[in-house]
Amino acid sequence: MHSKPVTSAFDGSRQRLIGLAYRMLGTMAEAEDVVQDTWLRWNSLGAAQAEIERPDAWLTTVCTRVALDRLKSARVQRATYVGPWLPEPLVVSPDPADAVDLAESLTFGFLTVLERLAPVDRAVFLLADVFKIPFAEIATTIGRTEAACRQIAHRARDRVRDSHRVVDPDAAARTDLVDAFLHACAFGDLDELRAVLAADVVLVSDGGAARHAARRPVVGFDRVTRLVLNLTRRLPAGVWPVIQPLNGEPGFVAVDEHGVVAFAMSFEVVDGVITQLRVVMNPDKLGTLAASVIA
Repeated sequence: MHSKPVTSAFDGSRQRLIGLAYRMLGTMAEAEDVVQDTWLRWNSLGAAQAEIERPDAWLTTVCTRVALDRLKSARVQRATYVGPWLPEPLVVSPDPADAVDLAESLTFGFLTVLERLAPVDRAVFLLADVFKIPFAEIATTIGRTEAACRQIAHRARDRVRDSHRVVDPDAAARTDLVDAFLHACAFGDLDELRAVLAADVVLVSDGGAARHAARRPVVGFDRVTRLVLNLTRRLPAGVWPVIQPLNGEPGFVAVDEHGVVAFAMSFEVVDGVITQLRVVMNPDKLGTLAASVIA
């Protein structure tokens, strides 16, 4: 007998499947499509669902395989993407009940490092290190030997460790930095900006083909401050920042009186200063924020 009714197996796994698919693909629309496809395959089993010993494992396997197929296609599209590509921002706060690595794996810094991994490497790493799936199950899902999956995970783990810095855990202190940053931008206070931005701060902006944005990362205090102060001056009347955690990191959403989101900015904080600014301006990635932001 199953430990839970077969009819509730998908509902009980849905949020976890969306979390896996979002981390694989970086956009919520694609993640929801993957999970919908997984549901259709599960539903098509009909009475045969009762024969599946571990529905959670079956659903995870199907979701991963569907996401891998979509990711291979997405990587081709992203090769011609205009400017830097960033994940779709989500209004989420770290849940104290979540494991640290589960919360950390939602941050922009983590997701952009994942973007550099080959699709299979990304899947194995997420399943093993984030979702704690046994390697025997990962091998079945990926179609590789268990030994090969362990090697893939080790290689991916090294790449992530070499490229990703764990952000400061003090959420209150990081929010204070966002407040200070916004105040400094509003008044053009370079001294205050110098106090909150690292000397080698990096700004990455994603406008896609629809919005004008820097086509390459902007590096260094002088260049970044010129850009953010110029952006502040060009904000239309009636647009204001709403401080919101984005992907578990401090950030804000620029929204107008009609609830239209102009852009979202997230902050990576290391050793008490902002080291990375990530600005999402592509309107295709801002739709879900409008319903989440309470102005």
